[in-house]
Amino acid sequence: MSASGIGTSALLAFQRAIGTTSNNIANSATEGYSRQRTELSNLTPQFLGGSFQGQGVQVDTIRRISDDFVNTQLRNSISDQSNAELKASLAGRIDDLLGSSSSGLTPVLQDFFDAGQDLANDPTSSAARTVFLTEAESLAERFASIDRRIEEQRDIINGQIRTNVEEINSLTDAIAGLNREIVSKSTQGTPNDLLDQRDRVLNQLAEKVNVRITEQDDGAVNVFVGNGQALVLGGNNRELVAESLTGDPRSPDIGLATSGDPVNISRFIQGGELGALLETRTGIIDEAQNTLGRLAISIGAEYNQQNNLGLDLNDELGADIFGIGDPAVRSFPGNSLNAVPDVAFGDTRDLTTSDYRLSYDGSDYQLTRLSDGETTTLNLDGDNVADPVDGLVIDVDGLGGAVDGDEWLIQPTRNGARDLSVEMSDPGGIAAAAAVRADVGGDNAGNASIGSVQAVDATDPDLLADAVVTYDEANQEFSVNGETFALDPDGVTTITANGWEMEIRGTPADGDTFEVSSNEGYPGDNRNMLAMNELSDQRLVGGDRTFGDGYNSLLANVGTRTRQAQVAQESADAQLAQARAQREAVSGVNLDEEAADLIRYQQAYQAAAQVISVSNSLFDSLLGAFRR
Repeated sequence: MSASGIGTSALLAFQRAIGTTSNNIANSATEGYSRQRTELSNLTPQFLGGSFQGQGVQVDTIRRISDDFVNTQLRNSISDQSNAELKASLAGRIDDLLGSSSSGLTPVLQDFFDAGQDLANDPTSSAARTVFLTEAESLAERFASIDRRIEEQRDIINGQIRTNVEEINSLTDAIAGLNREIVSKSTQGTPNDLLDQRDRVLNQLAEKVNVRITEQDDGAVNVFVGNGQALVLGGNNRELVAESLTGDPRSPDIGLATSGDPVNISRFIQGGELGALLETRTGIIDEAQNTLGRLAISIGAEYNQQNNLGLDLNDELGADIFGIGDPAVRSFPGNSLNAVPDVAFGDTRDLTTSDYRLSYDGSDYQLTRLSDGETTTLNLDGDNVADPVDGLVIDVDGLGGAVDGDEWLIQPTRNGARDLSVEMSDPGGIAAAAAVRADVGGDNAGNASIGSVQAVDATDPDLLADAVVTYDEANQEFSVNGETFALDPDGVTTITANGWEMEIRGTPADGDTFEVSSNEGYPGDNRNMLAMNELSDQRLVGGDRTFGDGYNSLLANVGTRTRQAQVAQESADAQLAQARAQREAVSGVNLDEEAADLIRYQQAYQAAAQVISVSNSLFDSLLGAFRR
């Protein structure tokens, strides 16, 4: 090739190089832009005069400077940071709600306890009774208020979940479209700008959910979430749906759309904003609402039970103070029948804060505690009522048409705070007095005394009936209503009959009697109110916490999660900044380098033009020599 041809090849090559550098400079502020470099190579040399002579230069390609490992690291950091940031924000809202002195439960709960103490000090005071009922109403209203505000946060989260699902579907559709364009143009060269555009969309997707990317031989990428659920395969994408797939209309699940029913993949979703929303709803919103509900149910049940064991101002056994809702039970979509089992509370002290899944395998019913996955096969009696499990009594008699695979969601305490109410309207109905009293027989010769007597079973029809306990020294036993109780050698004997329990202390003589009767006519008695006040110090919530501890443990749990989320956010922010810096070091545009390259290519371009000029001059000189 002539010098003119070599110069022309160089002129064209450096013109392309100047264009590439100019494009880098122009896009130096474009988010996600990867700098490009013009790759040059020498043309095939020509063998002349016993040696090979160069034929100039050519442009091989415009290479995009990018590192797949660095890009993957950036996407993961984006997903972690958006996840931590949103979790910290959501957890902070719940923490502020529960811990606030104006909206929290602690001050109202203490006012309720204080009103009970005041009533015990003056059990006949109508004012004290009215205040006690008023504080009970305030307590129920505060439970409901907190529950409503938690529900508002649930609604916000559910709305964000649906929005995120729509945005994810839009992004995956864009990725599939870019895949198609990239594949179609790859035969003509590397479509660098399209690759940058796809990376930007992938980063936006990573903000929403943690994804895994694999590249095909044709340049298209596949996008997976969870443990391998495909969202994009080449030029096709699959949509997510946000709808109830487990029977709870208040908590939409994430499903992968199929030709049939959506496949529930909620448990596989991790990272990004969607992962944060699901984790917060399950780990904080559900837990807070269930814990608050259990506390409300426990307070209502314990105070009701104790009030039932005393006498009100009308000398009648006390009625319920609080109204308590029933466990929430719902069918799973796709069940063979719409019927649900009857679920009632047994011993509320055995309640947990977990939700449950009841399933039928064609022969047996299994109850799975969702918090830890523990499964119990129900032991049914002849009426198809199961033995109590975690404080729940389940009746499946109405599920005769159930088939293998049918499932039901049971949420025992979810609505407990919402449903707590004050059923009593008459302050005189507060049973401050004990239901029974006991007296030592007038002719007793021993030194035995009555330590205490109290009602323990308000359903016993003989609770208020007169009864006499007699001691038989020959057999060293007490007898009442045909039942006998051996004298305790330690000096404290417990007698249980007719729904009451009495302690006799000391050593009785033969024939000594102890009379138990109704406590009617003693309105100033405050023994049952004292017993009611003692409930605040007993570990009745879950069998291991007092009422105050039950709420404080909720505050501590939410506070801990909030702090963990804040620490995670600080770490994720630092990691994201590092990942962005690493990406910029590899793919970012350095204006100083580009300016230097621009000058270098300009000089090379001018030199190539000079080569052409010299070649033309030589050619003109040669023509002039022949003309002479």
